[in-house]
Amino acid sequence: MFTGLVEEVGTVSRLERRGNGGHLTIGARTVLQGTRVGDSIAVSGACLTVVELGNDGFTVDCMPETLSHTTLGQAARGTRVNLERSLAVGDRLGGHLVLGHVDAVAEVTSVRTGGGAREVTISLPERMRGCVAAKGSIAVDGISLTVIAVGEDWFSTGIIPHTLTETTLRDVKAGVKVNLEADVLARYVLQILRTVDSQGFASGPPGLSEEFLREQGFA
Repeated sequence: MFTGLVEEVGTVSRLERRGNGGHLTIGARTVLQGTRVGDSIAVSGACLTVVELGNDGFTVDCMPETLSHTTLGQAARGTRVNLERSLAVGDRLGGHLVLGHVDAVAEVTSVRTGGGAREVTISLPERMRGCVAAKGSIAVDGISLTVIAVGEDWFSTGIIPHTLTETTLRDVKAGVKVNLEADVLARYVLQILRTVDSQGFASGPPGLSEEFLREQGFA
């Protein structure tokens, strides 16, 4: 589990394909501190397991799912990635709870600059509609951001100067692809509502009954 507060921007030094998966080696410094083989690091929003450690970087395994459903499948030598070590008990939760499970890859459609900050509009994949709300949280390439506005197939978010300086979003422009992860609470609420709807309860009683919640493991 992560917070969406990027600790360091690393650089891909190698992506070694192995069948449909591969090994990704990333140059880094800060996130190496206290990290051991087997630990998790979020790489531009994707939770990956460290399999090798060096003095100036680390290597992670990438499953076929990771390479085909995140931007890491297009990574090349020199690609910059956001890095965050997993949350430790007792750490401050400065962003929001991020699982490192990418929901979708989306495209930046516009960038507007003003007052040193940027307002970025990003396409909203159909599978995530209903999970994103104005003033709510979303992870973009592993960065915890606040949603400004939401449309039928888009949302916008603001990026402050500090975030622009300390993350890969300093390079953001229209046409760039980014990894998205919906807020975990919104994801589960939507799943519950979909389940209720499939049972014909969405428009009236019994709705979210005590019996239904018990069946779903909430009681």
